[in-house]
Amino acid sequence: MTALPDFCTPLDADWPLPTPLAGCQLRSTRFDRQRLQAGDFALSRVEAPANIQRSVAKRQAEYLAGRLCARAALLAAGSQTWVPGTDEERAPIWPAGFCGSITHGDGWAAAIVASDSHWRGLGLDVENRLESARAERLAAEILTPGELARLDPQQAALQVTLTFSLKESLFKALFPLVRKRFYFEHAELLSWSAGGHARLRLLTDLSEEWLHGKEIDGQFSLFDDRLLSLVAIPALNGSN
Repeated sequence: MTALPDFCTPLDADWPLPTPLAGCQLRSTRFDRQRLQAGDFALSRVEAPANIQRSVAKRQAEYLAGRLCARAALLAAGSQTWVPGTDEERAPIWPAGFCGSITHGDGWAAAIVASDSHWRGLGLDVENRLESARAERLAAEILTPGELARLDPQQAALQVTLTFSLKESLFKALFPLVRKRFYFEHAELLSWSAGGHARLRLLTDLSEEWLHGKEIDGQFSLFDDRLLSLVAIPALNGSN
Protein backbone atom coordinates (compact mmCIF):
# COMPACT_ATOMS: atom_id res chain seq x y z
CA MET A 1 0.00 0.00 0.00
CA THR A 2 1.33 3.44 -0.95
CA ALA A 3 2.23 5.64 2.04
CA LEU A 4 -0.10 8.53 2.79
CA PRO A 5 1.37 12.04 2.71
CA ASP A 6 1.52 13.92 6.03
CA PHE A 7 -1.07 16.52 5.01
CA CYS A 8 -3.94 14.05 5.54
CA THR A 9 -4.97 11.76 8.38
CA PRO A 10 -5.19 7.96 8.08
CA LEU A 11 -8.22 6.99 6.02
CA ASP A 12 -11.38 6.30 7.99
CA ALA A 13 -13.59 3.38 6.93
CA ASP A 14 -16.50 4.15 9.29
CA TRP A 15 -19.92 4.65 7.69
CA PRO A 16 -21.00 8.23 8.59
CA LEU A 17 -24.61 8.09 7.34
CA PRO A 18 -27.80 6.64 8.89
CA THR A 19 -28.21 3.57 6.68
CA PRO A 20 -25.32 1.43 5.39
CA LEU A 21 -25.73 0.38 1.77
CA ALA A 22 -24.91 -3.13 0.64
CA GLY A 23 -21.77 -3.33 -1.46
CA CYS A 24 -20.70 0.29 -0.83
CA GLN A 25 -17.27 1.23 0.45
CA LEU A 26 -16.71 4.72 1.87
CA ARG A 27 -13.37 6.19 2.89
CA SER A 28 -12.75 9.64 4.37
CA THR A 29 -9.86 11.75 5.64
CA ARG A 30 -9.18 15.09 7.24
CA PHE A 31 -6.49 17.16 5.58
CA ASP A 32 -4.50 20.33 6.14
CA ARG A 33 -3.76 22.16 2.90
CA GLN A 34 -0.95 24.12 4.58
CA ARG A 35 0.97 20.87 5.09
CA LEU A 36 0.77 19.82 1.45
CA GLN A 37 4.27 19.35 0.03
CA ALA A 38 5.44 19.70 -3.57
CA GLY A 39 6.23 15.99 -3.80
CA ASP A 40 3.02 14.64 -2.27
CA PHE A 41 1.43 13.71 -5.61
CA ALA A 42 4.51 11.71 -6.58
CA LEU A 43 4.74 10.15 -3.11
CA SER A 44 1.10 9.08 -3.38
CA ARG A 45 1.46 7.86 -6.98
CA VAL A 46 -1.37 10.10 -8.07
CA GLU A 47 -1.05 12.02 -11.33
CA ALA A 48 -2.25 15.61 -11.14
CA PRO A 49 -4.14 16.81 -14.24
CA ALA A 50 -2.81 19.97 -15.88
CA ASN A 51 -5.52 22.18 -14.37
CA ILE A 52 -4.72 20.87 -10.88
CA GLN A 53 -1.00 21.42 -11.40
CA ARG A 54 -1.77 25.07 -12.17
CA SER A 55 -4.19 25.53 -9.27
CA VAL A 56 -3.66 26.85 -5.75
CA ALA A 57 -2.61 24.64 -2.83
CA LYS A 58 -6.19 24.41 -1.52
CA ARG A 59 -7.49 22.87 -4.74
CA GLN A 60 -4.47 20.56 -5.04
CA ALA A 61 -4.99 19.31 -1.48
CA GLU A 62 -8.71 18.72 -2.10
CA TYR A 63 -8.02 16.81 -5.29
CA LEU A 64 -5.30 14.62 -3.82
CA ALA A 65 -7.19 13.84 -0.61
CA GLY A 66 -10.29 12.91 -2.61
CA ARG A 67 -8.35 10.65 -4.97
CA LEU A 68 -6.61 8.90 -2.09
CA CYS A 69 -10.02 8.13 -0.59
CA ALA A 70 -11.31 6.95 -3.97
CA ARG A 71 -8.38 4.61 -4.56
CA ALA A 72 -8.79 3.03 -1.12
CA ALA A 73 -12.55 2.66 -1.55
CA LEU A 74 -12.06 1.02 -4.94
CA LEU A 75 -9.59 -1.49 -3.52
CA ALA A 76 -11.99 -2.31 -0.69
CA ALA A 77 -14.80 -2.79 -3.22
CA GLY A 78 -12.75 -5.31 -5.19
CA SER A 79 -11.13 -3.22 -7.90
CA GLN A 80 -7.49 -3.28 -8.88
CA THR A 81 -5.43 -0.22 -7.94
CA TRP A 82 -7.01 2.70 -9.78
CA VAL A 83 -6.97 6.45 -9.32
CA PRO A 84 -9.99 8.06 -11.02
CA GLY A 85 -9.10 10.59 -13.68
CA THR A 86 -11.44 13.37 -14.82
CA ASP A 87 -13.56 13.38 -17.97
CA GLU A 88 -14.49 16.32 -20.20
CA GLU A 89 -17.46 17.08 -17.93
CA ARG A 90 -15.15 17.21 -14.88
CA ALA A 91 -16.65 14.01 -13.48
CA PRO A 92 -14.44 11.21 -12.08
CA ILE A 93 -13.63 8.32 -14.41
CA TRP A 94 -14.29 5.01 -12.65
CA PRO A 95 -13.02 1.60 -13.79
CA ALA A 96 -15.38 -0.68 -15.68
CA GLY A 97 -17.79 -2.44 -13.35
CA PHE A 98 -17.75 0.24 -10.65
CA CYS A 99 -19.42 3.55 -9.88
CA GLY A 100 -18.61 6.12 -7.26
CA SER A 101 -18.51 9.70 -6.08
CA ILE A 102 -15.94 12.02 -4.49
CA THR A 103 -16.55 15.04 -2.28
CA HIS A 104 -14.44 17.47 -0.29
CA GLY A 105 -14.78 20.68 1.64
CA ASP A 106 -13.11 22.62 4.44
CA GLY A 107 -10.42 20.10 5.31
CA TRP A 108 -12.48 16.92 4.88
CA ALA A 109 -12.68 14.59 1.89
CA ALA A 110 -14.46 11.33 1.16
CA ALA A 111 -15.23 8.89 -1.63
CA ILE A 112 -17.84 6.17 -1.99
CA VAL A 113 -17.55 3.25 -4.42
CA ALA A 114 -19.62 0.20 -5.30
CA SER A 115 -19.76 -2.54 -7.89
CA ASP A 116 -22.34 -1.87 -10.58
CA SER A 117 -23.94 -5.20 -9.66
CA HIS A 118 -25.25 -3.38 -6.56
CA TRP A 119 -25.55 0.29 -7.59
CA ARG A 120 -25.37 2.11 -10.91
CA GLY A 121 -25.17 5.67 -9.63
CA LEU A 122 -23.76 7.22 -6.45
CA GLY A 123 -23.74 10.86 -5.43
CA LEU A 124 -21.93 12.04 -2.30
CA ASP A 125 -21.75 15.70 -1.22
CA VAL A 126 -20.45 17.54 1.84
CA GLU A 127 -21.31 21.14 2.66
CA ASN A 128 -20.62 23.48 5.54
CA ARG A 129 -23.86 24.19 7.35
CA LEU A 130 -25.03 27.61 6.19
CA GLU A 131 -25.41 30.48 8.61
CA SER A 132 -28.94 31.87 8.84
CA ALA A 133 -28.26 35.13 6.97
CA ARG A 134 -26.55 33.38 4.05
CA ALA A 135 -29.24 30.71 3.91
CA GLU A 136 -31.88 33.40 3.66
CA ARG A 137 -30.04 35.03 0.74
CA LEU A 138 -29.57 31.73 -1.10
CA ALA A 139 -33.03 30.28 -0.52
CA ALA A 140 -34.61 31.85 -3.59
CA GLU A 141 -31.77 30.53 -5.80
CA ILE A 142 -31.75 26.98 -4.44
CA LEU A 143 -35.36 26.28 -3.48
CA THR A 144 -38.32 25.78 -5.80
CA PRO A 145 -41.63 27.55 -5.02
CA GLY A 146 -42.87 24.33 -3.43
CA GLU A 147 -39.77 24.04 -1.26
CA LEU A 148 -40.06 27.67 -0.23
CA ALA A 149 -43.67 27.07 0.79
CA ARG A 150 -42.56 24.11 2.95
CA LEU A 151 -39.64 25.99 4.52
CA ASP A 152 -39.70 25.90 8.34
CA PRO A 153 -38.48 29.30 9.60
CA GLN A 154 -37.08 27.63 12.73
CA GLN A 155 -34.91 25.30 10.66
CA ALA A 156 -34.37 27.40 7.55
CA ALA A 157 -30.55 27.32 7.59
CA LEU A 158 -30.47 23.54 7.95
CA GLN A 159 -33.19 23.04 5.34
CA VAL A 160 -31.48 25.24 2.73
CA THR A 161 -28.13 23.50 3.35
CA LEU A 162 -29.81 20.10 3.12
CA THR A 163 -31.65 20.96 -0.09
CA PHE A 164 -28.48 22.29 -1.71
CA SER A 165 -26.44 19.22 -0.73
CA LEU A 166 -29.06 16.65 -1.72
CA LYS A 167 -29.50 18.26 -5.13
CA GLU A 168 -25.72 18.16 -5.63
CA SER A 169 -25.73 14.47 -4.68
CA LEU A 170 -28.67 13.81 -7.00
CA PHE A 171 -26.81 15.41 -9.89
CA LYS A 172 -23.65 13.37 -9.19
CA ALA A 173 -25.68 10.15 -9.06
CA LEU A 174 -27.77 10.76 -12.18
CA PHE A 175 -25.51 12.65 -14.55
CA PRO A 176 -23.35 9.60 -15.48
CA LEU A 177 -26.57 7.77 -16.37
CA VAL A 178 -28.36 10.48 -18.36
CA ARG A 179 -25.37 12.62 -19.52
CA LYS A 180 -27.64 15.63 -19.39
CA ARG A 181 -27.09 18.64 -17.13
CA PHE A 182 -29.84 19.78 -14.80
CA TYR A 183 -30.01 22.43 -12.11
CA PHE A 184 -31.54 23.31 -8.75
CA GLU A 185 -34.93 24.14 -10.25
CA HIS A 186 -35.16 20.70 -11.88
CA ALA A 187 -35.62 18.74 -8.65
CA GLU A 188 -37.27 19.29 -5.31
CA LEU A 189 -36.90 18.01 -1.78
CA LEU A 190 -40.27 16.50 -0.88
CA SER A 191 -39.60 15.43 2.68
CA TRP A 192 -36.85 14.83 5.21
CA SER A 193 -36.64 13.46 8.74
CA ALA A 194 -34.51 14.15 11.79
CA GLY A 195 -33.27 10.57 11.42
CA GLY A 196 -31.43 11.49 8.24
CA HIS A 197 -33.69 10.23 5.45
CA ALA A 198 -35.04 12.29 2.57
CA ARG A 199 -37.14 12.02 -0.58
CA LEU A 200 -36.54 13.97 -3.81
CA ARG A 201 -38.60 14.36 -6.97
CA LEU A 202 -37.51 15.28 -10.49
CA LEU A 203 -39.20 18.29 -12.07
CA THR A 204 -37.89 17.69 -15.59
CA ASP A 205 -37.43 14.85 -18.08
CA LEU A 206 -33.82 13.63 -18.23
CA SER A 207 -34.29 10.38 -20.17
CA GLU A 208 -36.94 7.79 -20.96
CA GLU A 209 -36.43 6.33 -17.49
CA TRP A 210 -35.82 9.51 -15.50
CA LEU A 211 -38.99 11.50 -16.13
CA HIS A 212 -40.70 14.43 -14.44
CA GLY A 213 -42.26 13.15 -11.22
CA LYS A 214 -39.75 10.34 -10.59
CA GLU A 215 -38.95 10.08 -6.87
CA ILE A 216 -35.57 9.15 -5.41
CA ASP A 217 -34.46 8.44 -1.84
CA GLY A 218 -31.53 10.14 -0.15
CA GLN A 219 -29.92 10.21 3.26
CA PHE A 220 -27.80 12.65 5.24
CA SER A 221 -25.91 13.24 8.48
CA LEU A 222 -24.57 16.23 10.42
CA PHE A 223 -21.12 16.38 12.00
CA ASP A 224 -18.70 19.18 12.92
CA ASP A 225 -21.02 21.81 11.37
CA ARG A 226 -20.91 19.87 8.11
CA LEU A 227 -23.75 18.17 6.30
CA LEU A 228 -23.04 15.01 4.29
CA SER A 229 -25.63 13.69 1.86
CA LEU A 230 -25.87 10.61 -0.33
CA VAL A 231 -28.12 9.59 -3.21
CA ALA A 232 -27.76 6.03 -4.51
CA ILE A 233 -29.38 4.57 -7.64
CA PRO A 234 -29.90 0.79 -7.36
CA ALA A 235 -28.74 -1.59 -10.04
CA LEU A 236 -31.44 -2.67 -12.47
CA ASN A 237 -31.21 -6.25 -11.24
CA GLY A 238 -32.09 -5.11 -7.73
CA SER A 239 -29.32 -7.18 -6.10
CA ASN A 240 -28.69 -4.52 -3.46
